[in-house]
Amino acid sequence: MPDLIKLYIRQTAIGFALSAVFVALLLYFNVVNLWHLVTHTDVGVLAVFLLWLFNGIVFAGVQFGITIMLMKYDDDDDDDDHRGMPIPLTPVRAEAYAPRRQTRQFSRR
Repeated sequence: MPDLIKLYIRQTAIGFALSAVFVALLLYFNVVNLWHLVTHTDVGVLAVFLLWLFNGIVFAGVQFGITIMLMKYDDDDDDDDHRGMPIPLTPVRAEAYAPRRQTRQFSRR
């Protein structure tokens, strides 16, 4: 299996684990009376599952994005000797031409 797929599966599992902790904390601290809503209805288990699933999708995406952004870029090309050195910039004169506007002569009557 390619390394990128292994990384994605690992980060997705971490994201869904974080989602489980998040939903458990929401229920434990009874945020917006969520525990009462879940326990006093017949579709409470479905609601908790969907809350975990959708938060897991978001947390997994964020977890994978953060991991990718923090990866170090290794350039295997050794033929670019100027790497790390600023490229000298020389100003170049450029002339801009614009057509001359015709002005109208208004006469007073």
